[in-house]
Amino acid sequence: MPVGQNDIGRRLDKILRIVLKDMPISAIHKALRKGDIRVGGARQPPEYRCREGDIIEFSRVIQIPGGAPETRGIERLSGNPPVLLETADFLFLNKSMGVLVHDGAGSLDALVRSYLAGKLGDSLAFTPGPLHRLDRNTSGIIAFSRSIEGARVFCEALGKGSIHKTYIAILEGELTSRTTWKDRIERDLSLRKSFIRGDSEPEGAALQSSELKPSTAEEPREAITEAFPLGYKNGLTLAALRLGTGRTHQIRVQAAFHGHPLLGDSKYGGKRSEQPYYLHAWELRFENKPFSDVPLSLSAPLPIYFVKKIESCFSMDEKEVCSSLRQFRF
Repeated sequence: MPVGQNDIGRRLDKILRIVLKDMPISAIHKALRKGDIRVGGARQPPEYRCREGDIIEFSRVIQIPGGAPETRGIERLSGNPPVLLETADFLFLNKSMGVLVHDGAGSLDALVRSYLAGKLGDSLAFTPGPLHRLDRNTSGIIAFSRSIEGARVFCEALGKGSIHKTYIAILEGELTSRTTWKDRIERDLSLRKSFIRGDSEPEGAALQSSELKPSTAEEPREAITEAFPLGYKNGLTLAALRLGTGRTHQIRVQAAFHGHPLLGDSKYGGKRSEQPYYLHAWELRFENKPFSDVPLSLSAPLPIYFVKKIESCFSMDEKEVCSSLRQFRF
């Protein structure tokens, strides 16, 4: 449930008393303590003041008047998707943190299909959809297909490694120089968590990601991530990260394994913070233009909460961050 313009600055419990009109205030406070109601994936106290871009999420146990809660606690999205660029073959969107790409009526996928309804010709062979993935609490640029030719060209380019993805993250610890992480990741399907094989463990590395031995894991696959510090201060690093491969939770598990978990990413050993973690898909860059109306690179502006965290932790504003990113090339 996205926070509206008129809700900014209002106490969370005051908003919930209106939304959950049949629920006692004591039960609302209990649900907040237990984490059955969250803001952007994070627990917040009743006195939390809602901000622009906040998304209030409900677990299945919370009965929302007017309809059952959506799959996995995400409220149905409404309005138009956050379009960065729309062409005949693609939609490039700036996904918000806390929004699922797939998984039911509350997903970005469902919103895009609704948005494109009636705009595309009938087809038995093609349905518009996401061309790659972003985790629920990762924000940033994501591409959707508008044509079967667009889907084919994009997927072929991904397979050839000619589409490059750059992320911005806040990491724990001070990463002082450029580095490349090369590991073998295995995914435990029952735990919904990724692990790095112990035989790839760097000397002296933290063990958050490799202590457990998955019993229902997929075969390990190579993962490559290049990391470049844009700034470091007070035990934190603002980093640009370029994916060389595309494994589930790749940045999260590799960063933790190499001693720099994402700030807030408690699932992979990070310290809890105001947000679940700080990771933004900043840029998609093509080695060759896929179509004449698609530029060689597209980027998504940082969310407000991310900009404010960078300002407070690194004394850098958004303009300085973007300038550093544009000067930097992997």
